[in-house]
Amino acid sequence: MKNLSKILVLAAALSGIASGAHAAAGDFAKPSFEAARVQWDVQSPYDRLVLTVSTPEGKVVRQEVGAGRTPAFDLSSGTLDGAYAWELRLVPKIDADVRRALAEARRNNDDAAIDRLRAEGRMPAERVQSGSFVVYEGSILTSEEAEKPTGPNGAKTAKAASGIRNTTAEDQVIPDDLIVQGSACVGLDCVNNENFGFDTIRLKENNLRIHFDDTSTQAGFPANDWRLIANDSASGGSSKFSIEDSTSSKTPFTVTAGASTNSIFVDSTGRVGFRTSTPVLDLHVNTSNTPALRLEQNNSGGFTAQTWDIGANEANFFVRDVTGGSKLSLRIRPGAPTSSIDISSDGDVGVGTASPAAKLHASTSAGATATLLQLTNNAASRINLEDTAAAATWGINNVSGNLNMIKSGVGSNAFSLTGAGTLTVFDLIETSDRTLKTDIVPVAPEEILAKVAGLPVSTWRFKTGTPDVLHLGPMAQDFSAAFGLGHDDRHINPLDVAGVSLAAVQALNKQVLEKDAEITKLQQQNAELAQRLSNLEALVNSLASQKQ
Repeated sequence: MKNLSKILVLAAALSGIASGAHAAAGDFAKPSFEAARVQWDVQSPYDRLVLTVSTPEGKVVRQEVGAGRTPAFDLSSGTLDGAYAWELRLVPKIDADVRRALAEARRNNDDAAIDRLRAEGRMPAERVQSGSFVVYEGSILTSEEAEKPTGPNGAKTAKAASGIRNTTAEDQVIPDDLIVQGSACVGLDCVNNENFGFDTIRLKENNLRIHFDDTSTQAGFPANDWRLIANDSASGGSSKFSIEDSTSSKTPFTVTAGASTNSIFVDSTGRVGFRTSTPVLDLHVNTSNTPALRLEQNNSGGFTAQTWDIGANEANFFVRDVTGGSKLSLRIRPGAPTSSIDISSDGDVGVGTASPAAKLHASTSAGATATLLQLTNNAASRINLEDTAAAATWGINNVSGNLNMIKSGVGSNAFSLTGAGTLTVFDLIETSDRTLKTDIVPVAPEEILAKVAGLPVSTWRFKTGTPDVLHLGPMAQDFSAAFGLGHDDRHINPLDVAGVSLAAVQALNKQVLEKDAEITKLQQQNAELAQRLSNLEALVNSLASQKQ
């Protein structure tokens, strides 16, 4: 049974050997076979060659070589027996001027310029050659001899010559099986001693059709008729091959003459290749310029016509709105990192992260200052934060270079920050909750006052911002040296300034109270002295009166 399987594999692949070994019109390379190696001798000039080989288990081996090198496929240990399909794609040489013109056309999305270059013959056509070979018992079959037609005992058959069929002769009805041990020609133009080559059945005349006429009449049995059509019959018609649904008068499948090799190719695993005989995935599109898919909705269903393209090339992967002026609505550049855009199962969108934790989550691991969000407009730009439950919306906008926050229904900004760093708010509240503090240590107000007394205070203007605005206050370096407060010696926290001022006021208040007590005591002493003087004056006046 094992040997029978190998024989079946061999028999099924013999046609592949022939196609791989015998040159056809348009071939540019000749494959040569050895027991463990196939190589392709290329007869045409080229810039690069791309060789792909599809193995029986569905793997695809790809090899790219430069000019002057010979593409080859070598068997490795454990290579499976069976049929191997190969495709050799020649990348032609393109001069520098054409390359520059192509690059310019790509930057400008100018497909017409690319078409013009092709029409002018400045872009050589891409060339593709394909075939197959068989590995049997670990070796490549190397015979290039085509199978000869033979009779029942292996003897070469002779085909009888009957001449052109007389179309006026009576029809022949054969009420039994018909076995032809040779080739058959059907059509008005068949001749005596027809040279069949490798053809088994040939249709030969100026109107070529094969009709499948299903005569089923019982209910439930399929009865649709089909027809194979080669070329139109009318003058000026199309050279094509079609499959016609004769019952419905529809043609669901057509291939026009001149279609490239492997325009549609289905490999043994069911993968479909367009212009390639070695598809790597379920659907594989291979072309020299921008493989793409067009999604076109026509207006026959009552909807507005709309066409979209999905494509890719060396510049980008894109979605193009063809109807809307061929705008590239979505573009992804080559080299974009994993999870550049990542949508989680709950609808969260990650930018640079595969695990977004918010409706929009931007992340980077650049390790340096990075811009994670930028909003650009040709005028004022705005972000709205809307609470639908509270029917309240806050707007954050950039107007004339100023950053503002405004609540819906309120006519003025609640927050405004100028490019010079000037902040304007209606009410500033700084957190000073005892429960949020630690290391609470009382200070000596007298010591604070003494430091305030020795703190240099100046008027000054900022070098940047609004130079015409005059300010008064200490320098951050002096304030930090005196009190040791704040994050560093270049900034002053308004809460610290308020604290220093309150401590100094407390010390001044104590001094005032002490001065008030001293003044009160002096005032009492003065009153007592005034009373004594008054009494003394009265006594003197009394003595003077007595002497008189």
